[in-house]
Amino acid sequence: MNRIVAALCGLALSAAVGAQNAMPVLELNAGFHRIEAEVAATDQNRQVGLMNRKAMPPQRGMLFVFPQENTHCMWMRNTLIPLSVAFIDADGIIINIENMQPQTEDNHCAKVPARYALEMNLDWFAQRGIKPGMKLKGIEKAPRPQ
Repeated sequence: MNRIVAALCGLALSAAVGAQNAMPVLELNAGFHRIEAEVAATDQNRQVGLMNRKAMPPQRGMLFVFPQENTHCMWMRNTLIPLSVAFIDADGIIINIENMQPQTEDNHCAKVPARYALEMNLDWFAQRGIKPGMKLKGIEKAPRPQ
């Protein structure tokens, strides 16, 4: 009985820690395509990003909110799934989209200063006809970076 109680306490603690570290989810729209974006607005969340995940649902992604506009770069160290990243300006306009391969350290950068980066499964943008110059709706609701 004590082992069961200890196991349940351990599970409850793990769930509490996981919930504490969980990122908020923001709904975005690219045309009529709905995106459920986890929001990485803290230094820690931006550093970890999608590392060590083995899969991501098709409509899911991660929005990186940067403290200032800059020619931010992304890489794929410890990231197990292939991704596409859209660099986005402060108004929600897509600047450029780059494809990234798992577990590589190649830099993929915004062509001009960006405020956000949105990572989705590889080719998500291309398969839906989403291109630079298009605007994402809902991005104005993103939390301020910390």
